[in-house]
Amino acid sequence: MNVTELARKLRLPAKELLEILPVIGFDVGKRAIKIDDRSAHKIVQDWPRLLAQYQESIKGPEVEIQSGSAIEERQIKTISIPTVVSVKDFSIKLNLPLSKVMAELMKSGVLASMNERIDFDTASIVGQDLGFEIIQEDVNEQSADSQSNEQIVDLLDQGDATDLKPRPPVVVVMGHVDHGKTKLLDTIRTTNVIDKESGGITQHIGAYQVVKKDKLITFIDTPGHEAFSTMRSRGARIADIAILVIAADDSIQPQTKESIKIIKSAGLPMIVAINKIDKPDANPDRVKQDLAAMNLMPEEWGGKTICVPISAKSAIGIDDLLEMILLVAETEKEKIMANPDAPAAGTIIESHIDKGEGPVATILVQRGTLKPGDLIMVADNFYGKIRAMKDFKGDDISQATPSTPVKIVGLKAAPSIGDILQTSEQIERKSKIKKYQLTEQATAYSKPFEGKTDDHGSNSLNIILKADVLGSLEAIIASLLQIEHPEVSVNIIAKGLGNINESDVQAAEAGKAIILSFHVKPTKEAQSLAQEKKVEIRIYDVIYKLLEEIRAELEKLLSPEVIKTELGRLKVLAVFQKQKDSIIAGGKITKGKALAYSKADVFRGDRKITTGNIVQLQIGKVDVNEVKQGDECGLKFSGKPVVEPGDILELYTEEIKEKKIK
Repeated sequence: MNVTELARKLRLPAKELLEILPVIGFDVGKRAIKIDDRSAHKIVQDWPRLLAQYQESIKGPEVEIQSGSAIEERQIKTISIPTVVSVKDFSIKLNLPLSKVMAELMKSGVLASMNERIDFDTASIVGQDLGFEIIQEDVNEQSADSQSNEQIVDLLDQGDATDLKPRPPVVVVMGHVDHGKTKLLDTIRTTNVIDKESGGITQHIGAYQVVKKDKLITFIDTPGHEAFSTMRSRGARIADIAILVIAADDSIQPQTKESIKIIKSAGLPMIVAINKIDKPDANPDRVKQDLAAMNLMPEEWGGKTICVPISAKSAIGIDDLLEMILLVAETEKEKIMANPDAPAAGTIIESHIDKGEGPVATILVQRGTLKPGDLIMVADNFYGKIRAMKDFKGDDISQATPSTPVKIVGLKAAPSIGDILQTSEQIERKSKIKKYQLTEQATAYSKPFEGKTDDHGSNSLNIILKADVLGSLEAIIASLLQIEHPEVSVNIIAKGLGNINESDVQAAEAGKAIILSFHVKPTKEAQSLAQEKKVEIRIYDVIYKLLEEIRAELEKLLSPEVIKTELGRLKVLAVFQKQKDSIIAGGKITKGKALAYSKADVFRGDRKITTGNIVQLQIGKVDVNEVKQGDECGLKFSGKPVVEPGDILELYTEEIKEKKIK
């Protein structure tokens, strides 16, 4: 168990727990990050008694028992925050540097920029880790600014109900890797997306529209690998309906469970698409049984979970799935509404810097109608004027109504994924992005940053990461930071968008790092410099291969695990012959057994005098492999010839096992 998880259960800071444990008899270092499950269970079970023991040992008035068996510091500061708060505002409330708060979020697996919003639960956990007690503000106490933020997030609640009009439903597709999500979308669109993607796994986030019965449906294409749980979560927040793809020959897998959790937390109606039903080993009933075991009873079994059998490869059941989407959308029609005449606003679902077009972003319009010439605001900053808009096919369009995904060109900087984009009629001078601000925004992902630091004396693998788009970069980082082991860690010393340049190579040489590139290449100058400086550059097209190779590199840094198995004891009765590096002796097994080729620690009284190996065992001049308790035997001991009659040999075996990172 992680020490931080144990500390949360006991409701006290992890640092304080690590100071208490050695005092109450647990051999845990002050920099430990994990504790064995047996000890953790004992600590939780006996905590009131252990806490009383600790209090008595220090005899200090500053620590007292509170309800819930917790240690509460009297000086803990209480901070009240709204239901949703931006990372920047959260750091201001805590009066801590923004970098420290973002680093703590990363440790908890949350990759968020300064303008992104986090929910109360996330802020509460991170606040506790930083030594604060976080409470939720009353609605009346929340500032006008935070209220306006919530209004922006909840775009569909804006305006008079009489102004709202139906819009196309937004459908997010989720599920386990290789269960056929991208192939399903490919079949629905009758285009060929998979051929453009490496290894059949979606590398970038996109959005697409199709027509069924003269009605538009918008699909959010979320990447299929586990590395993109963060992106899938964001996708769920802007969707109306979720399709959960489960392969009929593989049933529910870890990423399936993760997707179900995200869908439930977002409160989305769910349609289960049981894919690959045309395969010989397909078993749709097993999928339904596994769903029922998770309290998702299929409709045909008397439950409420809609299941549609399909084959994306053979285009079986696709029409049924689309009709079911329209049926669910009809039942949810009161929620699937927007005001097309209001000022336009929406969520950024992709963002990167294009060599020819400059900063570009894909936005899902959620309110109003977006048009070329509109002035764009993101987080109260002016981001430019829309020069051109393109649909998912790359065709120029003149307007984008609610639920329309659109790529916009003309931005002065690349916004972060998840940012809310708004239009404005006029821009105040102070809200414009100045040149230095633009440089900061545009190069934010080329700056070195503090990733997983080596706080515990562990071996770290230093890397520099370069990618083509922001979505891939963020998702790879989020996945790398989830690779945890007490002995090794990934340390991202720099990250960036675009091709690998000479400064990246110089940074890698200085930081003794390897350069990982995803869908980008080194310049000729950078390639030459890398060869000269002997800096390793690895180029990837498939994300899971990048993650697999980094995991393998970390496993090389692990020291092998030595498994010691106790065998027994032998008392030396006589020494017959001594040689330079061995002896021949006779003895009796007083406990357990002796095995040929086992190891032996030699004890004289309570003192260990040497270690060696039993290379030969004999009973009655016959070589044997094993001697049991109570029997006498002859033996050849390989090691220092210091063994004397009366010495005790502790016998054991050792197995060297290579460690793996789970």
